[in-house]
Amino acid sequence: MTTVGSPERNTQNRIISLFRDELHYEYLGDWTDRTGNSNIEERLLTNYLEKNGYTSAQINVAIYKLRTEANNHSRSLYENNKAVYSLLRYGVPVKIEAGKVTETVYLFNWKYPEKNDFAIAEEVTLPGDHDRRPDVVLYVNGIAIGILELKNSRVTIGDGIRQSLSNQQPEFHEWFFSTVQFIYAGNDSEGLQYGTIGTPEKYFLHGRKTNRTTAGLSWINTCSRFVTKND
Repeated sequence: MTTVGSPERNTQNRIISLFRDELHYEYLGDWTDRTGNSNIEERLLTNYLEKNGYTSAQINVAIYKLRTEANNHSRSLYENNKAVYSLLRYGVPVKIEAGKVTETVYLFNWKYPEKNDFAIAEEVTLPGDHDRRPDVVLYVNGIAIGILELKNSRVTIGDGIRQSLSNQQPEFHEWFFSTVQFIYAGNDSEGLQYGTIGTPEKYFLHGRKTNRTTAGLSWINTCSRFVTKND
């Protein structure tokens, strides 16, 4: 049975099913009417860090530093994103008391990707003067790292890419993208393409089907190559 020409909602349902039922992401729900949607979901991140043995004091400082880097209004989105990536890649230096040694709180488990908490939410309303609603947001340990814009087969992927680029503008929801590492756009006729923040439409790349662990490893390897090139 062909899916070409099917409504956008059907495409989104299949994507949600793929992540939830085959890749075993936690399904967080439809967040159209949820208040307080954020690129850093503190409850999810706190739960992950507690499972990894960090104290409440360490967690509070780590989240504060992450938010500070993500929401620095004196820098560009690119610079904020780069600063956040450094914390994701190398951990957050935390010093609880004067005279104590500085410890590192690791937000992601890079060595064992399957030990991270993968989750997915749909229709994530971004609050502001102009509400926007990405179709699907991917979270790792409560941190938004991927956004998918899906179209029906009669609408070009380029529309989804341009929609994401528009959302990254200061007058819309630039703040949400400070943690996002990948932007995806897809439909049934053209497949899936991806880039990162600020990637021009012509430089988006074609994706491929994978499983959850391979996806995690691929993302980590890609990020590792990115930071090596930019250090």
